[in-house]
Amino acid sequence: MQQKMIHLDCTLRDGGYYTKWDFSENVVEEYLVAVKSAGIDAVELGLRLWSNHDFKGACAYTTDEFLESLNIPDGLTIGFMLNAADIIINEKLSVERLEELVPRLAAESPADLIRIASHAHEFECTLEACKWLKKKGYMVGANIMQISEHSQKIIEGLALKSSQYPLDVLYFADSLGNIKPEDVVEIVKSLRKHWAGKIGIHPHDNLLMALPNTLQALAEGVDWVDSTITGMGRGPGNLRTEEFILETVKFKKQSYNLLPLLKLVRTTFNPLKAKYCWGTNPFYYMAGQHSIHPTYIQEMLKDSQYDEEDILSVINHLKSINGAEFDFNTLTAAKNFYAGPSRGTWSPNKVLKDRTVFLIGVGKSLEQHKSAVEAYIRRERPIVLALNTHKCIEAELIDYRIACHPVRLLADANKHLELPQPLITPLSMLPETLQTVLSGKNICDFGIEIQSDSFEFNEKFCVAPSSNVLAYALSIAYSGQAKEILLSGFDGYAIGSSRNDEMNEIFRLFKKAADISVYSVTPSVYKISQKSIYAV
Repeated sequence: MQQKMIHLDCTLRDGGYYTKWDFSENVVEEYLVAVKSAGIDAVELGLRLWSNHDFKGACAYTTDEFLESLNIPDGLTIGFMLNAADIIINEKLSVERLEELVPRLAAESPADLIRIASHAHEFECTLEACKWLKKKGYMVGANIMQISEHSQKIIEGLALKSSQYPLDVLYFADSLGNIKPEDVVEIVKSLRKHWAGKIGIHPHDNLLMALPNTLQALAEGVDWVDSTITGMGRGPGNLRTEEFILETVKFKKQSYNLLPLLKLVRTTFNPLKAKYCWGTNPFYYMAGQHSIHPTYIQEMLKDSQYDEEDILSVINHLKSINGAEFDFNTLTAAKNFYAGPSRGTWSPNKVLKDRTVFLIGVGKSLEQHKSAVEAYIRRERPIVLALNTHKCIEAELIDYRIACHPVRLLADANKHLELPQPLITPLSMLPETLQTVLSGKNICDFGIEIQSDSFEFNEKFCVAPSSNVLAYALSIAYSGQAKEILLSGFDGYAIGSSRNDEMNEIFRLFKKAADISVYSVTPSVYKISQKSIYAV
């Protein structure tokens, strides 16, 4: 065990992904006192981001002015993190960006430490940035992300490049949470082939290996260790600060007082954990086993549309593709999912023109008023479009199924093969693997293009603001020149849920772009017109 190990806590930086880096001044002050009392050497109080497109709290920018407003305990090293992508333009380091983000010399700043998170292809520019920051007097670290995806040769190459620059610490991050102690041994050995300086580890806890991996790293001579209080961090979370202290305190010479930290866990971080549910679970565990990016799991767990079977189906599919490399910040950001130009082969106006289109959702109101809905359909014979695979009304009353959401299609592909209705989906724009899975299905191929804040309607494809199936279904109805659109089972989410805002924005944009009446005939919290199914 290293006698000079540096323990860095990055709770407010990693935890900020849940809170938009918005922590109250009291929480930040209590946090600083608690970590200092617990014998922690350094803290990373947040990021210093370049972008400013929506509200984020002070720890997203961690400016010198913000740091100067804090009562920082003596002897506590203060740091923040830069993202390599923020300082690299056209594959070259932007010194101008660096100068704007870090305008002061270290001697004039409350910050002591700056780390840069970098992918392998950004690493050379990252090292140049570290050299620039070092000249300004900062302690600097380069953080290699997704270490498990790199071969021994690549890791050795990164270490060789690092040896030519004045780094204080070279970090490796278990971004996918899939390494084990024996992997740590090999990674450190590869780094040590050319790098003689200090090494740091940033562990994730998908496989419940954050602590064993860290202890193994220390045994291999790693010098810096990251952790967060209660493991607070995206998805499965990180090494838990409080547990690591208890595991390693016998190796540290200074005394410590864990009481302020434990109090902060009880009053602040346990309630946050109950709200945001970070920490590993069987789904994150499987993602770690198969090198699947944990963001897939995190986003599905947040979406009430996905049950356990759905998530398992998605994981099973992602095992067969490169789930680690798939750019998937949110499930609705599907611009890069659909291949090639917008296109389709099916014209909905052949069946929808001048007809009432009845969209069937999954809300509880549909179940409650199922008899009335089915009676209306039998009597008036609208074109019934059911979203995804839910068996909400009698099968013979459903004319078509609609699906476009990329991950939802991955989850439901086998179910669609069993359902009798034709499936409307952007088939020709889907990956070949998914096209093959759906090859035995009767498909109506209607294309989709994602453009934020936009609806456009064409004969065989649409432009929609997201890959949400509601936006796709509304576009199909209007492109098909329907007479009107009725909805049932679109109840909405819990009061205060951001999902309501997302859906209302879809309805708002559609109303702006399309001259057609849209009514919910069962109760809904959305900002749309309503009628009663009993009076229709």
